Amino acid sequence: MGLQSFREVIAEYLGAARAVRCDASQIMIVAGSQHGLQIAARTLLNEGDPVWMENPGYPRARRAIQMAEAKPVPVPIDGEGLDVRAGIRRCRHARAAYITPSHQFPMGMTMSAARRMQLLSWAGRTNSWIIEDDYNGEFRFAGRPVAALQGMGSEDRVIYVGTFSKVLFPALRIGYLVIPHALVSAFCVTRDNMDIFPAPLLQSVLADFIREGHFGRHIRRMRMQYLARQQKLISAIRSFWDADLELTGTDAGMHLVALLPPGIDDIELSRRAAAVGLTVTPLSTCYLGPGGRKGLILGYGGVDPQDIEAGVKKLSIEFKRMPVANHDRRGRKA
Repeated sequence: MGLQSFREVIAEYLGAARAVRCDASQIMIVAGSQHGLQIAARTLLNEGDPVWMENPGYPRARRAIQMAEAKPVPVPIDGEGLDVRAGIRRCRHARAAYITPSHQFPMGMTMSAARRMQLLSWAGRTNSWIIEDDYNGEFRFAGRPVAALQGMGSEDRVIYVGTFSKVLFPALRIGYLVIPHALVSAFCVTRDNMDIFPAPLLQSVLADFIREGHFGRHIRRMRMQYLARQQKLISAIRSFWDADLELTGTDAGMHLVALLPPGIDDIELSRRAAAVGLTVTPLSTCYLGPGGRKGLILGYGGVDPQDIEAGVKKLSIEFKRMPVANHDRRGRKA
């Protein structure tokens, strides 16, 4: 499960910062959120089990579900997050639902309280599980961080996934699961068959780092830095891009999405961007099935602020060179 002292510190932090209801006995230390998703999928799911997946959604979560031989069921999202009623229409008795309610990946909206209660009610009625990936929940720019869905439910139907790899640095590879009491033994069996236990040294260091207040100061400092980088990115897009791009996901996190005009191939544009030294992710790769929106996921978390303007200028040049199918660059039919 992990170092006891570290798990106690995490339980205290989650209760205060994310309104998660748990104690140290429910916390399992993992090697980042992807590892946690794999453990959860292998513990909860059998071959062929249907699982609701946000569409568009996090491709690596979909892969974890598929590796467990379960069946992803795409459920659309809107401004309130996962459309629970659409999920019920598509597959009422799904075994589980994977969600990113605090900061939906990739579109960035926050799941509304009404939708959260609908989802919890569905899970209680159908004995289904909710896998809550608290993606970038700490880095919220408008108001206080949103409380976790896990703390809202009266029944233990939620497996909460968190990570320090995103909020500190990716090479750290430390995350955690908050597991309902009734599932702890089953998760331990899965973990024991995968890698026995996590390495304790970095856990001990990180426990001191949190306990002594450094982690809280880091979160506050980085929240301001990420906001400044985001504002610089938006300003550069407005300056260099002659198309009216719709930007989403600006309330939190370390990326935003630029929705492209119709007729622009986001995969081809990402390839052209790579050729000039830029890394952008095509939005269409986050959809399960055809027919998704075209856009670019633009990360700014690890970018030097001085490089943002030059990067956007390069990207805008590649955009202008793109062939357009049946539409002009502002979305009008040719």
